[in-house]
Parts: sequence; structure tokens; C-alpha cells
Amino acid sequence: MKLPAAPWQARAGLRELLDALGVSKGHTRYVGGAVRDTLAGLAVEDIDLATRLAPAETMRRVRAAGMKAVPTGLAHGTVTAILPDGGAVEVTTLRRDVTTDGRRATVAFTDDWREDAARRDFTINALSADPASATLHDYFGGAEDLAAGRVRFIGDPLTRIAEDHLRILRFFRFHARFGAGIPEAAALAACVARANDLMALSRERIADELLKLLALPDPTATLRLMVDRGILSPVLPEIDAEGVTRLSRLITRETRQGVVPAGLRRLAALLPRDPERAAAIARRLKLSNAARAFLVLCAAPPPPGPARALGWRHPREAVDLILLADWPEPAVDAALADLALWERPRFPLKGGDLVALGIGPGPQVAAALQAIERAWIAADFPDDAWVAARAREIAGR
Repeated sequence: MKLPAAPWQARAGLRELLDALGVSKGHTRYVGGAVRDTLAGLAVEDIDLATRLAPAETMRRVRAAGMKAVPTGLAHGTVTAILPDGGAVEVTTLRRDVTTDGRRATVAFTDDWREDAARRDFTINALSADPASATLHDYFGGAEDLAAGRVRFIGDPLTRIAEDHLRILRFFRFHARFGAGIPEAAALAACVARANDLMALSRERIADELLKLLALPDPTATLRLMVDRGILSPVLPEIDAEGVTRLSRLITRETRQGVVPAGLRRLAALLPRDPERAAAIARRLKLSNAARAFLVLCAAPPPPGPARALGWRHPREAVDLILLADWPEPAVDAALADLALWERPRFPLKGGDLVALGIGPGPQVAAALQAIERAWIAADFPDDAWVAARAREIAGR
């Protein structure tokens, strides 16, 4: 079987990099997502290579080819080569696991392609291809699994989960992306049996994997399965069937409106409608301050009202808030259509303008500004003359 030709294989500098890494001598292959996604007919963004060369030799050859070599993770054999267009290609020396503890692995380098493939999690991720001949190397039936929509662990699922607990979440993410129908029985049973292992992982790793899952086109069925089988209960017990229903509604709205999926927006749909609980969950997941503020805002969805008023108060989040709102569908469609045609105006009044009209500086000015702004919003943002008249009225002129 051959790897089909794809645009990513013609990237500027890639052929020179492959030549430098000894492709003609069988030293280096395409691996991982680039091979899998090409077989699946999907666009490829990241290019990964595996090589028999030691990391130091990889760096020497990349630099000799006139490219920048970044020692991304030398302990694990990874060097990042920077192509002429600025794109990055990760080159990793073939490895085998020496010890694992569920969170990290100690590795040793090898020159055995099958041994390196065997340490990968799923059969569809263990594919490799010779760049010179396009010959596909498939040691564990990954191509057949990919064609069948089946995500399957390499070897015993319980053993593979014990090596790295994050593989539980990765299993569901890959099923949501490549799977068809009910997940492979042995893999699903192992994930259910070992769900408590997720508690040993850092919350950052959990958050990263969950957001990747949520950013897929439609992970609703997979999230529903995860909730039904108690996968998330050890680390995110707040996510329940009601949250999955909100997620389903959100994805339907995104699709109808042509809105690009966003993992954080979809996480907001899953979480309880309680700002304090949303803040606590964001802290637990070690999310950024900006992400936490967004989830807290979304946890108190707006009541039905003018979309432009919402757009004024929350210009960056208004579309998200409307998509998440408990509004009837016609109201959501109308609000988004209104917002799309609206250009946010500038409030034409400053504190100095009120002082010039005779309102004393300090709290009086602030209160007057806020009152005029509220009236301006309620009147649907009338022109500057309206604002000036309102200011004179409050000043008694």
C-alpha cells in the first residue's frame, strides 16, 4: 500500500530536509498524524518524522542543510527543524519505553521501526511511510482500522492506559474524530474500568485534551457516551447530561450560523449555569485568567433583549453569549443577524464635557455619565446631538 500524494509533501525545503536525514538509506520516515490524515483524506498541518539517527546527528544534519535546528526535547529524542517558510517539522529518534508511571515515560533510543511503532497508543497512530517510495508501513492493522472507523489500542488496553492515563481521554478524542458507531468494546471497557486513573494527571493535561476534543466538528455523541459511562466523573463531576444537551444545541446553532467551533465556548455550554462553580472549575483546570473570566461570563447567560446592547457591553463575547443563550431559535437568529450588520459606535461623551456644563467633579460626574450611557443604550445608540441634549438636561441647562 502507498501513501497518496498530498500538498504538504511539496512544502518548500521538505525534500532538502529529507535528503539531509538520509531518506535514500532508509534512515527517516513520515509518521503519525500526517500519514493517518492523508490516508483519511484530511488536510495535514503538522509534519512529523521519525529517524534512526541520534538526536545530535539529526541536529548536525539539519544545520548542514542550512536550516535551523531547535533542541525541542533532546531527552526524548525530538529536534524541531525550521523550514524556509518558517514552518516546523518535528524529527524524533526511534524510541522504546524503559519505564512508565502513568504520567511520563523514560525512553531509550532504538533503530527498530516496529519497536518504535509499538509504543504508540492506537493502531491508526502507528503508521509510517517511506518518503522516497511512498511505501506504507503498518505493523498493527492501522490502515484497516482507519477505513473501518475503529480506534483500537495497540496491545492490551489496560496495559496501555497504565503506561499513560491520558490515553483514556485521547481514546475518546480520536473516536470522535475518526470513529464510526460504538467504540471498540475492549478499549471502551478498559477506559471505563480505569477512569479513576485520570485523577493522577495534571489538570493542565486534562484541560488541553478536553478542549481538543470539544473543538472537533461534532463531539456530542462522544461526550454523551463519556458522561453515561462516568469517564469524567473523577475529575469533572459537574459535567452531566444537561450540559451535553446544551452542547448539542450550541453545535446546531454554530452549524446553522457558519460559526467556527471553539473548544472554550463549547466547554462553557457543558458547565453548570453558575458563575461561582464555573470559576472553581476553571481554577481546577488551571485555565488562564482570560479563559476563567470567559467561562464565568457565559455561566450567567443574558436574558432576551436587544443584541446591540449586548454587543456594546461585551463586544468580544456577544456572539458567544447569544449562541449559548436559552433563547428560542428565531430570537438567536435575529440577534446574530442584527449584530452582523451593526458597527459598534463610540460613546460621544466624557467626564470633562459634564464638568464644563457645571456638574461637580467626582462621583456626580461618574453617576451622570453612567445614567446617560444607560439611556443612550436603551434608545438604541442615537446620535451625538441626542447625547448632548441629554447631558444639558441633567446639568439643568
